[in-house]
Amino acid sequence: MDIGIPLRELGSFDSTALREAILQQDEAAWHEDQYRQDKYEVHRQTESIVLVFTDGSNWPNSEVRKEPGWDRLADVAVPLMHAIIDKHYPKGGTIIRAMAAKLLAGGRIDPHHDKHPSFHCGHRIHVPITSNPRVRFMIDGRPYQFKVGEVYEINNQKQHSVMNKGSDDRITFIFDYVPPGPLAHPGTVGGAQ
Repeated sequence: MDIGIPLRELGSFDSTALREAILQQDEAAWHEDQYRQDKYEVHRQTESIVLVFTDGSNWPNSEVRKEPGWDRLADVAVPLMHAIIDKHYPKGGTIIRAMAAKLLAGGRIDPHHDKHPSFHCGHRIHVPITSNPRVRFMIDGRPYQFKVGEVYEINNQKQHSVMNKGSDDRITFIFDYVPPGPLAHPGTVGGAQ
C-alpha cells in the first residue's frame, strides 16, 4: 500500500514467543513451500515458512488458505498480528498473507515494487526476527536497518530491496493486512476472528 512515506515505524512489540517458535523450526520447514521462490525471481535467495497465503487469483475474491506453517506457528503469530492491528489499523479486515521469510547470508532481494492489486490495498507489516549490522533494507533509494523488537510497515509501492552482506541469515515475519471495506474478506482464515 502506498502509505505516503517509505517506512512507518509501528513501535515496540514483544515478539519473543514468535521468534523462539520460528527459530525452533527445522531446516525442512523452510523448504516445504517454494511458491514465492519459484514464481518471483527476486525471492530466489529466500526461504519461507508460510502460515496464510493467497496468490491473488480472482482478486478481490481470492481464496486465502492456511498453509503448512499455520499448525506450527499460528498460536504465537496470530496474537501478535492482532495486537499490531488493534493498535494501528481498523479492525475487521483480513490477513491475506503471513509468513516467516529468511534471506540467506550473502543473499539479496533485487529492487522491485509489489505489483499485484492486493498489494495496493494491503498494509505490508514486517516483524524482524533476526538481523545483523550488515543487512540493509532499501526503500525508495534510502537505506533502513530494522531492529528486533520493533515493528514496521513498508510502502511496497515504492521500489524496495534487501541486501544481507552478513554471515548470518536474516529472518523477518511478514504479514499483509487488508482493512475492512469492499476488498476485505470477513470470515476467511486470515480474517480478524
